Amino acid sequence: MTNDNSAPVTSRRWRNWGGNQQAVAADVLTPRTVDEVAARVKEAAAAGHRVKAVGSGHSFTGIAAADDRRMLLHRLTDLVAVDGELVTVQAGMPLYKLNAVLAEHGLALPSLGDIDRQTVAGAISTGTHGSARDHSTVASSVVAVTLVTGSGEVLHVDSSSELFPAVRVGLGALGILTEVTLRCVPAFVLLAEERPLPLAEVLSGLDERVAGNEHLEFFWYPYTDRAQVKLNNRVPVADRPLSRFRGWMDDDFLPNTLFEGLCRLGRRIPATVPVISAVAARGLTARAYTDRSDRVFCTSRRVRFLEMEYEIPRECVPEVMAALPKIIEGLPFKVQFPVEVRFTGPDDVWLSHGYGRESAYVAVHQFAGTPYEPYFRAVEALCEPLGGRPHWGKLHYRDAESLRRAYPKFDDFLAVREQLDPQRVFANPYLERVLGR
Repeated sequence: MTNDNSAPVTSRRWRNWGGNQQAVAADVLTPRTVDEVAARVKEAAAAGHRVKAVGSGHSFTGIAAADDRRMLLHRLTDLVAVDGELVTVQAGMPLYKLNAVLAEHGLALPSLGDIDRQTVAGAISTGTHGSARDHSTVASSVVAVTLVTGSGEVLHVDSSSELFPAVRVGLGALGILTEVTLRCVPAFVLLAEERPLPLAEVLSGLDERVAGNEHLEFFWYPYTDRAQVKLNNRVPVADRPLSRFRGWMDDDFLPNTLFEGLCRLGRRIPATVPVISAVAARGLTARAYTDRSDRVFCTSRRVRFLEMEYEIPRECVPEVMAALPKIIEGLPFKVQFPVEVRFTGPDDVWLSHGYGRESAYVAVHQFAGTPYEPYFRAVEALCEPLGGRPHWGKLHYRDAESLRRAYPKFDDFLAVREQLDPQRVFANPYLERVLGR
């Protein structure tokens, strides 16, 4: 794993960013080239070993946990080629570096999630997404990949291949990604508008707001009837920058330093949590500013937490939001984090959460070191019957049998897995649970 401000951890002991997943590898592999990746996989397969590629450790599931051979791709982080709006990079490149490289070439990704610490390989393999009316996951921007299969073969897959719908969100089960080609867009500026509103008002006008804005998300504060709405839309120029002080206050001190202190207080004295949530919700203020797209999409997240996120059909948002207060009120502990709701368009990637439908994502969090499982299980029990699909990198309790019902192309994906990794060189306990043995 990599921490936000450190070099990759090359010791055998590994822990993810959230601190809830740990593993001790028998060996750590640090290849410098694609050929080295292929050679290490061949050696492992011949000896009956497993290999698990690990990125930045920002998944909360055990998807990257390796107790045999752990492979780090932190030496494969270079730009390979720029051809118009097609950009090829090595798959170990972190998103923050990718965003800087794209900006240097007058390009950008059309949508991003709210952090930029993940590697390109990790982001696309787990279905990382933002909130975008006209776009889906980051993987939907992928037009080609190079990967090393379970036999050590180096394989190039593009849209002409029948493998293409599977490999873009491959969960690390089909091969080790070494290069990724992304279809980008000309660099653009966003006007970010944030405003507090009653939750009922947000929900009553939700369809119109989603249709009328390129990027919309909202946060509901538990134990209150208040929400914060974020709208991001393209504008020609960045003529309304935040002052340095306002940027530090709004995007660093308040959501990180102060919020962590309040979370620690709530963890020590749970009775304070509803009061803190109410004060925070009432203290929200509106703001508007312009900046480069990736600087608007991505924020600094230093407060450690655990997360579950469920994709649901967009029309189910009112039902889920109506049920959440009852779930939270019935818990034997307090919920300290706001509930985040985002929206994406459909895509055709087989194991993408947004496959084939207009989607909403409901994310629930808990501060690290506080109880969470009853909360997350209750949210899952609410979303699963609605056809909900859990985010592959966020905590959930589903298995292959239940996930098959949620993904129309689940068995097609398994057939590709059988073709590319019949020996299960890339398997681990998480993949055995969600894909079967």
